Amino acid sequence: MAEKKEQSMSNYRLPGMRGPRNRQEVEKPIEGKKTILRLVGYFSSERNVVLFLLLVVCLVVLASVYAPKLQSNAIDSISAMDFDGLPKILITMLAVYGIQSLGTFLQSRESAILSQRVVKRMREDLFDCVVNLPVKYIDSHSHGDIMSRMTNDVENISNTVSQSLSSLFSGVLTVFGTVAMMLYLCPPLALLSCTTVLLTLAATKMLSSAMRSFYRKRQVLLGRLNGTVEEMVTGYKTVVAYERQEAVIEEFNKTSEELTKAGIFAEILGGSMGPVMNVINNVGFVIIAAFGGYFAVNHVISIGVISAFIVYAKQFGRPIDEIAQIYGQIQTAVAGAERVFAIMDEPREDKSGDQVMDNAKGVITFKDVRFSYLPGQEVLHDFNLEVRAGHKIALVGATGSGKTTVVNLLMRFYDIDSGEILIDGVNIKDIDCKNLRENTAIVLQDTVLFADTVRNNLKYSRQEAEDREMEEAAKMSNCHDMILRLKDGYDTVLAGEGYMSQGQRQLLSIARAFLAQPKILILDEATSSVDTRTEKRIQDAMVKLMENRTSLIIAHRLSTIQDADFIVVMEQGRIIETGNHEELLKQQGKYYELYMTQFSGKAI
Repeated sequence: MAEKKEQSMSNYRLPGMRGPRNRQEVEKPIEGKKTILRLVGYFSSERNVVLFLLLVVCLVVLASVYAPKLQSNAIDSISAMDFDGLPKILITMLAVYGIQSLGTFLQSRESAILSQRVVKRMREDLFDCVVNLPVKYIDSHSHGDIMSRMTNDVENISNTVSQSLSSLFSGVLTVFGTVAMMLYLCPPLALLSCTTVLLTLAATKMLSSAMRSFYRKRQVLLGRLNGTVEEMVTGYKTVVAYERQEAVIEEFNKTSEELTKAGIFAEILGGSMGPVMNVINNVGFVIIAAFGGYFAVNHVISIGVISAFIVYAKQFGRPIDEIAQIYGQIQTAVAGAERVFAIMDEPREDKSGDQVMDNAKGVITFKDVRFSYLPGQEVLHDFNLEVRAGHKIALVGATGSGKTTVVNLLMRFYDIDSGEILIDGVNIKDIDCKNLRENTAIVLQDTVLFADTVRNNLKYSRQEAEDREMEEAAKMSNCHDMILRLKDGYDTVLAGEGYMSQGQRQLLSIARAFLAQPKILILDEATSSVDTRTEKRIQDAMVKLMENRTSLIIAHRLSTIQDADFIVVMEQGRIIETGNHEELLKQQGKYYELYMTQFSGKAI
């Protein structure tokens, strides 16, 4: 809206509707187990895919566990010069390896399907939560960080599900299957080989605790970096105009340096898991070679069994290595999921209410309203105001006087601390929020147009409107001819703010409000970006629009509200003067000072 927030809120901002913004990163403590269990809940709707994937994994594991036994039998047949049964063993081995290859392909395919479906649900749930969050939450959190959770964190979860989930399943089954076969072939040698498990568990426990904090920190810094980029891109003209490129670069580089350090430590710790596991696996090979040779000399096992044990040792170590290698990715995904769920757990905007205002006259009443954005820093103090139906009311005052806050509360963007806001005697808390906003049109000083056609931008306020109504609204706001001059007329796609001037964009925004046919109209410096001649045409056209409609106008340019039925002068959250233009000039109070400052150029 036209004014910035009160001085106590000077560290806040929101494009379009400026509200509070918190620069501090607030993160909840890590609850890994709870987050993982919640992630598992997203697989419930994909039971068939999960079951088929588990079946394929079991088939691959059985093939991989059985193949070394066949290899052992083949070696023993050759060493015993028994070539009669060798062809059958070799054919069986080929069939088993073929089944393993096919199963591996199906495993990758089903993992990809599962990951995309699960992440699709999560992405949709997250977006549904974001668009239903209270305005207060969006105002007080970095937009770039919210976007990072929607993109980077969700993508990390997708990668983990597609690349790591099946590996985790097959790894666990392979370990148990391999141990079972080793115990079957030679229990003493199997027990000796499994001593390396203790070393593996100890190494994993030591590295995992350190990894968790760094991966968490990396995700937080990545969100902060995205927030910096988003601010720079959004306010690029301001950055360039004030030659703040160096300061922006310095801030970006500072965050980037922190992210780099956290990323280096995270990657080092994550990458160290593999080498540590390799060392432990090599210790296992030494144990098999030494004790396996001893058992073979004493005819406890055959040469083929030693060969099988070497393969099983690799199979035993490989899934542990894989789990170790993907552990960092799993930590990143869990950290990202926790950030995603943190938004999902935020309370949604309260849109409750069973009353509607479709037949409302538009009488607005503020009774003893108190409100503060931050506890202990009250913005409105015992605010009382009654707006008659169909009247044109102007709110004027210095920046920070509370004009924007009045509209924020009327639109239910924020809830009041105490008091009542009534429309036709009905508390707005009892009015269905959707119905309230459908019957209220607002034109912001900071124009918001979407990357879509002019037609769809105009119909954004009332999608069921006919083209005839849309064109009539455009004519009333003096932008019909301008639209026809565009390349594709009403079907021209608007791409970027540079496509048309700010004044032209403002005209489209006003036309959108015309089309809404609201009961209550709110104009926030609606003509601030147009020239004087266009402003006069818009004001003339608005006379018809405001007939039988209650209109609230926030204005700094007093020439735009001289014909208002009632002017409210605000200062520090209180009403200090009321009346029409002539009455307020006669009082020679605050309004008189503002008027004389603008029209005589002298401060009174």
